[in-house]
Amino acid sequence: MATGRYPYFSRIGWLPFLVCAGLAVLVAHYLGWVWSLPLWLGCIFLVYLHRDPDRDIPSSPLAVVSPADGIVTSIAEVHDPYLDREAIMLGLQMGYADVYSTRSPVEGKILEPKHTVDSDQPPHGVWLKTDEDDDLIVVMHRGPLHNSPRCYVRIGDRVGQGQRCGYIQMGGKVDVYLPAGSRVEVTSGSRVKAGSDVIATLVHK
Repeated sequence: MATGRYPYFSRIGWLPFLVCAGLAVLVAHYLGWVWSLPLWLGCIFLVYLHRDPDRDIPSSPLAVVSPADGIVTSIAEVHDPYLDREAIMLGLQMGYADVYSTRSPVEGKILEPKHTVDSDQPPHGVWLKTDEDDDLIVVMHRGPLHNSPRCYVRIGDRVGQGQRCGYIQMGGKVDVYLPAGSRVEVTSGSRVKAGSDVIATLVHK
């Protein structure tokens, strides 16, 4: 199982942080500390921007936790193009300053979606199958800067509920396709945190 464990500061942020800190040291050495202050402030900003705090994961096995920090923008009964079924889709809009890490909404195994969607559909659909045989699809959209989402897990990996599994910068969007009988626990406009806030409950008859 991929653990997805790394420090409070996201690994994506290390390179820009080290570049900024290195430039700050060089400027301080050759021009003085005063001239390097904007770069040190930039380092502080990068630490904030790439923060990745731990979250308290709910203990309920049928709970679906939010895969991202953001606001619920839509809840609708739709046709799931990835698994060719009826489903409930929750749309989540991430903010520019929200935590950029995405997390697995359930515990289960990552599989390849059954169908290839049309070209106008986002390509980053991930199929999660739980141990209770529930199927969820998580779709990560590009942010407004057209920066591609990153996925840290692969087809065949097992993931834990709330485990860090991806990354979207600068106001990306995440869609979650739930089984049609799921009970939605949020409303449009709700603000949620990745890994800790329950957005739905899987219902077994």
